[in-house]
Amino acid sequence: MQTFNTRQDWGWVSILLHWVMAILLIGLYFVGDYMVGLSYYDRLYHTLPALHKAIGVLTGFLLLFRLLWLLVQPQPGQPPGGTPLLNRLATLGHVALYALMFIMIISGYLISTAKGKGIDIFGLFELPALLASDAGRGELAGKIHAWAGTAFILLVGLHALAALAHHFFWKDNTLTRMLGIKTIKE
Repeated sequence: MQTFNTRQDWGWVSILLHWVMAILLIGLYFVGDYMVGLSYYDRLYHTLPALHKAIGVLTGFLLLFRLLWLLVQPQPGQPPGGTPLLNRLATLGHVALYALMFIMIISGYLISTAKGKGIDIFGLFELPALLASDAGRGELAGKIHAWAGTAFILLVGLHALAALAHHFFWKDNTLTRMLGIKTIKE
């Protein structure tokens, strides 16, 4: 498999970024959903939020790298046979996924730094708080973060269903391209 994208196929870097970020973001959603229900005396009360924040920050850096990679790489075209409406919906879906990722990362940062403290990243470094302490900003960011997370996970489900429809209903190579599998009938 090639490293770089072509007009026909994704390279392994794009494929790896797609799947690693998918696993991280879906995991972050479910960990975030679980941790908001923890009581103060739960043994994971401090551990999960710290892990969620650190992985969220690293995912944000991965997102920036992924966007830079997309800017310098050719993009494989839409599969043949798709209608203009479906192609437009696919493009809008991808734009919405990226927008929601940015909203979650920015709102997560604002929640985490609302008390004026930086975010510890696995004891390796600290992402500083750039704004003064503001509980109201933290509350608003928390609501936005929760809304964006829910919208994101619903859109991820729709994205997965669309990939399966491409594979099983329209029988094109959309899914196999993102798995790095060459199909014979291309």
